[in-house]
Amino acid sequence: MTKEEKFEDAIKTVLEYVGEDVTREGLEKTPSRVRKAYEFMCSGYNQDPKDIIEQALFTSTNDEMVVLKDIEFYSQCEHHMLPIIGKAHIAYIPNGKVVGLSKIPRVVDMFARRLQIQEQLTEQICDALNEHLKPKGVAVIIDARHMCMEMRGVEKICSTTVTSALRGLFKQNKKTKDEFLSIVAPSLHK
Repeated sequence: MTKEEKFEDAIKTVLEYVGEDVTREGLEKTPSRVRKAYEFMCSGYNQDPKDIIEQALFTSTNDEMVVLKDIEFYSQCEHHMLPIIGKAHIAYIPNGKVVGLSKIPRVVDMFARRLQIQEQLTEQICDALNEHLKPKGVAVIIDARHMCMEMRGVEKICSTTVTSALRGLFKQNKKTKDEFLSIVAPSLHK
């Protein structure tokens, strides 16, 4: 039996467990659809941030903060495999190189497309940019909703979790950190 067949059999077992008829017309192709959805939603395991970032580095004399706000992402919590829906706000201060702007959201998606906890997701994004871009500083703030808190458990609708990771000048220099926070603050909790 292939890995794909094992996965689809597991989905059939789940459907039967919750009381469904796996031969019902609407569910006949569900195991295959779920497998394909998980292949996409977990595709970050097959990517490397180095490959994303280093293919689009460009020499630049800019040494001012570069900020990307409101980068949407979708992930799944590793505890319940339920959605995490959020936005990342990222800044870096170039150190002779800038990265193509589309690469930063790609790094966010790469780490988001793994089973995650938000705290680790924030750190992974920050550390990858810091390691491969080698800037003077990196800052990442993530503001997200967790369906494991909204759909089950405490059932607190619309509560958000905010996490941050700071490296280099953003951690060492209060003025730099405050400038970043003033730029992204209006985007938090939207």
